[in-house]
Amino acid sequence: MKVLASLLLSTALLAQGLNSGSGGHLSDNPASPSSEGAGKSSAPAIATPKLVSELTVTVNQSLILDQPAGIRRISIASADIAEAAAASAQEILVNGKAPGDTTLLVWDARGNRQAYEVHVLASSSKVDAVVHEMTREVGPDVSLTISDGTVFLSGTVKDSIAADRANAIASTLGKVVNLLRVTVPPGDPQILLKVRFADVDRSAALQLGLNLYSLQPKGIAGSTTGQFGSVPTWSLNEQNGQGSLAWSLSNLLNLSYFDPEINIGAILQDLQAKNILQILAEPNLLTLSGRPASFLAGGEFPFPTLQGGAAGVGQITIQFKEFGIRLNFLPTVTPRGTIHLVVTPEVSSLDYSNGLTVSGYTIPGLSTRRVQTEVELENGQSFVIAGLLDNQVTEQLNKMPGIGDIPILGKLFQSKSVNKTNSELLVTVTPELVGPIPAGLKPPGMNFPKAFLEGSSKNAPQTPGPAVTGPVPSLPKSSTLPIEQLKNPPAAGSLPANPGVAPLLGLQPILTIQPIQQPAPAPGAQPSNPAPNN
Repeated sequence: MKVLASLLLSTALLAQGLNSGSGGHLSDNPASPSSEGAGKSSAPAIATPKLVSELTVTVNQSLILDQPAGIRRISIASADIAEAAAASAQEILVNGKAPGDTTLLVWDARGNRQAYEVHVLASSSKVDAVVHEMTREVGPDVSLTISDGTVFLSGTVKDSIAADRANAIASTLGKVVNLLRVTVPPGDPQILLKVRFADVDRSAALQLGLNLYSLQPKGIAGSTTGQFGSVPTWSLNEQNGQGSLAWSLSNLLNLSYFDPEINIGAILQDLQAKNILQILAEPNLLTLSGRPASFLAGGEFPFPTLQGGAAGVGQITIQFKEFGIRLNFLPTVTPRGTIHLVVTPEVSSLDYSNGLTVSGYTIPGLSTRRVQTEVELENGQSFVIAGLLDNQVTEQLNKMPGIGDIPILGKLFQSKSVNKTNSELLVTVTPELVGPIPAGLKPPGMNFPKAFLEGSSKNAPQTPGPAVTGPVPSLPKSSTLPIEQLKNPPAAGSLPANPGVAPLLGLQPILTIQPIQQPAPAPGAQPSNPAPNN
């Protein structure tokens, strides 16, 4: 009976309060007197949800919210942070999904609204596990702070790899704001590549033969093996009882005899030749680890190229091809403490013996020795990356059939040529880690065999030193820098934000400039001097 009486009294008081209020809605200012609106007819005020409490839940955990007045409708602002569902007619189940804050609105059976501020926190065990893993992977100098579902990552790491790893670990807790700083890396190793290119070509030739010929078609019409070119041409002119004799020889080293009385001549070829060619090239080239480098000591020669034109009429343009001593290589210091090399040494020279003659101009060929390979060595070690031994013997025997087979006499109708060649090639590479010459020490120079012109300057013109211009400010240095500056170095040609740091990080690969193609001058036009290369 007491319970029934209490329930009836509560219902009566609640009905009286609803009739005396402004339409049954919660007032924004509960301290305002109720008599202010007496005797006045005004529009009902818009009901606003009342924040009665704050709810705190952990990710992957749940809580029960009791609603004695019943539940008509539920709405949550962000379903990605938390979810809410009616567990019964008077209970709401709230589940935490991701760290952050959101708002929960609940309408009871009478239409009243209530708002709850829901705070979803990361699991303390998960946060501890993330902090432990981050300390183990990147060190104790990195810390993280979680606020409103956002993870702020701060501290100092040794390199960009550690920064990426810390960011990946912290992202398991939510959205990450990366505020890490990276220790300025030391200078890249500087690698000096020494290449030794040795080449020896030797050849020996022996030629022996006899050619018989006649100036008249009568008698012996001409007997020659054709081994050593054409026979001489003779011209006999008689005028006023005096005669003159003119002739031309294809090889002045031949022994030649001609008897005009019997109109028979003979040429004896008996030559021995020896040739030797020695090449020793030792180019040295310095670059940073991971940066390509190129070296060329030589020149460029022009050669015409036929280009397609209208109506099938080609146009001849001039291109340039490089020759000389060239070295291209790309070194990389590996974690094993070795130096990985991609190297292409080349030695080429102009070869006029295999050239072409076009419109009176001789276009030489190229005699090239090139090696392209990849090797891995330690500092100071050497590798023979190429070696060649080539021995060739060529023997030719020409004779007239029948008469050339007669013993002793047949030797007069034979020609013999023997050529022997020998080529030896050796290419070695030696990488070395080197440092710059300390300031104040004299750099290496060269010994010039001849003195220069008297009265010329001994030193190159330059800006006076600090003794004249005053003290020079020291270059700024920084021990750490933001991760964004390390990952996004300034582009080539732009000024870095920190002159003391960015040039170390923003080095760009060496650019390769292609030769400029100059078109051939029109027929009858005067050739112009080519523009110098800047």
